[in-house]
Amino acid sequence: MFKAIFIAVLAAAVTVSAVPASADFTGDATWYTPNGGLGACGAPSQNSDLVVALSADQYAGGSNCWRHIGVHYQGKFVDATVVDLCPGCASGSIDLSPGAFKKLENQDVGRIQVTWNYE
Repeated sequence: MFKAIFIAVLAAAVTVSAVPASADFTGDATWYTPNGGLGACGAPSQNSDLVVALSADQYAGGSNCWRHIGVHYQGKFVDATVVDLCPGCASGSIDLSPGAFKKLENQDVGRIQVTWNYE
């Protein structure tokens, strides 16, 4: 009996570990200024905070509020917290606060191609 349970648990663990933890998304990253205002998730954010607004697809009616995403650009990385909705963003594209965008590129660039995933 113990052997059968152990095998079942082991099989379940192998099945779970074979599924990727999160998918990578590719899209444009732009920046916006929260200026202390309330984001769609209901809390204020500052321009210096490492926060992000997601497209309607990824925002998913708020179900991804407060999740962290890892954003990659030309060997640079920033961890940003989902606090807002970006209604003008295409699926896979994100809008970063100035604090988060500056970790990846100079704000004067304005738009960069990034890869990101939920952490």
